[in-house]
Amino acid sequence: VQLQASGGGLVQAGGSLRLSCAASGRSFSNNGMGWFRQAPGKEREFVAGINWSSFSPVYADSVKGRFTISRDNTKNTVYLQMASLKPEDSDVYYCAASRYSYSSPRSRDYGYWGQGTQVTVSS
Repeated sequence: VQLQASGGGLVQAGGSLRLSCAASGRSFSNNGMGWFRQAPGKEREFVAGINWSSFSPVYADSVKGRFTISRDNTKNTVYLQMASLKPEDSDVYYCAASRYSYSSPRSRDYGYWGQGTQVTVSS
């Protein structure tokens, strides 16, 4: 079972990026999915989550109104569209599959993790 995150890169402040997380080895269509981010020396921070049916996505206050999480269960893929990026959004971004049908802001509720993709926003 593997979650492969991609789409990170270097972008100027105010720009956009779309992260993708493709799952292989099993279907996660019945699982909540989430995106987290982590800076060196800091705890992993919840960014956004989506439940199995795509209703009621949830966001951290710091990204609300700028980031959009979505999923395509036919492709076993979850996305994070990031807009109006700020330098403080620079982190390694991780996707994760929840142990439940819903997402959660708690990293311990996730059983599978991707390898992370670096996002760097220059000022």
